[in-house]
This record gives sequence, structure tokens and C-alpha cells, in this order.
Amino acid sequence: MRRKRFGLALVAVAAATSAQAHEATSLPLGDGHVSRSPKVGYVYSCGLAAGGGGAHRTGEWIHGDTWNPLDKPHVQGRIYWPDAVFDMQSVGDTVEVKGNGLPVGQPTGQFPIARNDPACAYDRNPNTIRPQKLDVSIPRHPQKSASPGCLPMGMIGFTTTGVALYNALDAQGRDAAAHEVQDLCDGHPERSGQYHYHSASPCLPGAKNNTVVGWALDGYPILGMKDASGNQVINADLDACHGRAETVTVDGARYDYAYRLTAEYPYTLGCYTGQIRPETRNAARTDRGPRRGPPPGQRRP
Repeated sequence: MRRKRFGLALVAVAAATSAQAHEATSLPLGDGHVSRSPKVGYVYSCGLAAGGGGAHRTGEWIHGDTWNPLDKPHVQGRIYWPDAVFDMQSVGDTVEVKGNGLPVGQPTGQFPIARNDPACAYDRNPNTIRPQKLDVSIPRHPQKSASPGCLPMGMIGFTTTGVALYNALDAQGRDAAAHEVQDLCDGHPERSGQYHYHSASPCLPGAKNNTVVGWALDGYPILGMKDASGNQVINADLDACHGRAETVTVDGARYDYAYRLTAEYPYTLGCYTGQIRPETRNAARTDRGPRRGPPPGQRRP
């Protein structure tokens, strides 16, 4: 069976700074925008993780029902991962995705968050970034579901740099991008060590452009924040799943729908538009590996 490289040319683009990623100085807070059915500007959630956790203190950058990303601190450190691996190859009607969950060509912060890091005053994330087995297959020709599907906690897609994408919620059902303190690339690890983004990372090549920046597990592409005319995409332009009908061609594969990154919540996906294979769903859950406890004396995030 013929195998071919599939859309990896984007990973070599240099990272933007955090300030460049956010053009707005005030964004609507997503708290409370969780639903049990598809709704524009909401996360249609399958349910929250048990045990809560996340940031333990509300930051001064949150003002009522808005928050300012330019006032929010980041976890210290700029660490690159030379062993990062990510590959996509088409095999017939599927795309095989393999990697180790580490960002290719992009940095992370230093985790666990050090006690002398100012971020620790808000978020004590005790988790260590660890390589993860990424081995999933997504359809090369995705099919829309009869009705949109809910989003689980954990990986709902992945970026062209090999980083897992999570939905917009923290474990308490709040706006994770606003409440949790992430690193310079707006990422952090969860309990098993899987590094992930909840929103449009400033280190993600093409995030501010009309470029494919990742893929949802249902097989549909995720595009950046601007359309083909250079206009900023907002929630009002999108459907309940945070996407819309668009013609996108990648390495000969033609798509009639795409999700969009936005600066405003829910940032990536609001629900699944396409059908997800059971084996893909299972692989996304098991690829995170076993959960590990926090270091002695530290709580879980």
C-alpha cells in the first residue's frame, strides 16, 4: 500500500511571540459557556473530569466577564525538545498520525511550575512534560455526522507541530485559557504528562493566517484566525462546532468543511461535526498513558 507524506511543511516556521498572538486586549470570558447540545460560542461537553483542579486563584487579568491576555503572566522557561517526533502519512482512505506528543521546533516552559515562579501564585501545576505515544488514524475523507458530537476532556485534535489540542475547559468547567497559567506558548501538561493547548498558541505556525494548523479527530482540518481575504474570523462567522463550509485542499485531499481558530472562546472546537471512528476515540484516550501522581507535598492541578 502506497504511503506518502501528508502536510508537514508547516512545522519549520518560526514561533511568534505571545504578544503578537493576541490582537485584542480584552476578550469575553468563557465561564458558564458549557452546554449539553450544540450552541455557537459554547463547548458542547460530554462531561467534566472528576476531581476538579486547575488554577487555585483568580488572576487580576480577569475582570468580571472579560479577561486581558496581555496582562496574564506565563510560566517561566524556554525549553526545546530535540527528540520531538511527528509524522502524518496517507494510507488509502486514512491518515496515520504518529508522534511522541512533544512540540516539533517549538518551546515549552519549565514544568512542574517552580515555587519561585510568579505563576505559582495562581497555578501550582505539579506535572512534568513527558513523551506520549501518539498513534491514531483519522479519515482522509471525513463524513459529517447526522448530528454534532460532544467534546470529551483530553485530546480532541492535534497541531501540525505534534501537540495535542484539548477543548476550552479546565477540569472545573471554566475557561482554561483565561484561568490556568500556561507557558510562553500557552501550553501545559496534564497528569499523565501530555503537553497540550486549549487555545490558539502563539507558537503555532500559521495560527494568525489562513493556514491549516491542525486536525480534529474526526478528520476535518483546523485553520488559522484569518480568512482568505485577511479578515479576522469571529464566532459570529462560525457554526456551533466552531467551523463552517469551506473548500480546503491539502496534498490532493479536498475538504468541504473546516474548523477555525479564534481569539475568543471556545478558541478551537465547540463540538465535533464529523464522524469519529471508535478506534480513533479509544486511541486518543489510551495514548495519554497512565496518570501519575504529583510530587510529594504538591496537589494535583
